[in-house]
Amino acid sequence: MVLESPGSPLVLQDLPVPEPGPGQLLLEVSVCAVCRTDLHVVDGELPDPKLPLVPGHQIVGRVVALGEGAGRHAPGDRVGVPWLGYADGTCRYCTSGRENLCDNARFTGYQLDGGYAEYARAREDFCFAIPEGYPDPQAAPLLCAGLIGYRSLRMAGDGERLGLYGFGASAHIALQLARHWGSEVYVFTRAPEHRRLAEELGAAWTGAAGEDPGAPLDAAIIFAPAGALVPPALAALRKGGTLALAGIHMSPIPEFPYDLLWGERVLRSVANATRQDAEELLALAAEIPVRTEVETFPLDAANGVLLRLKRSEIRGAAVLTGV
Repeated sequence: MVLESPGSPLVLQDLPVPEPGPGQLLLEVSVCAVCRTDLHVVDGELPDPKLPLVPGHQIVGRVVALGEGAGRHAPGDRVGVPWLGYADGTCRYCTSGRENLCDNARFTGYQLDGGYAEYARAREDFCFAIPEGYPDPQAAPLLCAGLIGYRSLRMAGDGERLGLYGFGASAHIALQLARHWGSEVYVFTRAPEHRRLAEELGAAWTGAAGEDPGAPLDAAIIFAPAGALVPPALAALRKGGTLALAGIHMSPIPEFPYDLLWGERVLRSVANATRQDAEELLALAAEIPVRTEVETFPLDAANGVLLRLKRSEIRGAAVLTGV
């Protein structure tokens, strides 16, 4: 499935099988999960994508060929490809453990062709072994939804009471991680189906943004790309609490009184994820184990799946299969 211009539907095309370059792997794609970031790319909300572009950055596949110098993985190995597809390794961010902020980073399904295809290539040093016990569709959402949820939790900090605003692919994984670490989780979402899933996964409370959860929150994460959620989320935080913004794109944040931020409350964004995040999250997910809730669709249904995602009609994560 190819994006020819932002704002237009994806087009099903026959493309040549890519050749792996130095340090790259060629993968036969099994599944690719659909992320809200894909929607932002397709809708033109993220600027200057590679065009034409094969979207998709939560790829699970089998290695079928190695480029020169690759050898950490072997043909037949099952690996995953995340959003971060390259970082230069030499800038001030990379050398301080923050390769997610690298100015020269390149991202899968945005500046690099991704996984809405039968074959994909990726740098071997940005691919990860998939834990045994996860079928391909259940593993795919860990590669971005899970990673952003994991990093957002780390950025929000420890706390007894955690609020999650929006309850899609990332939040349903973050809830399980937070409960594993001993937090009570309060989920703010309008969709009844999403509330039911949150309750099944152990949420202590569910309701709409602006409703009183009954106790001040120690930390909160906004997953929905809605800047209007920032003031009510800050209002729900205790003094000294942190509000993390997990999205790569968000609508404008409205003006709000300083009183909502005063009291050493912290407002911070979460940008991408590092390879270390991926290694830690995949090991932890297998240990808990994290349950990923997925709905599967054929590759040629990608346009309809993106529309359903925009309407918040996906329970958990959407995964394209048979690709």
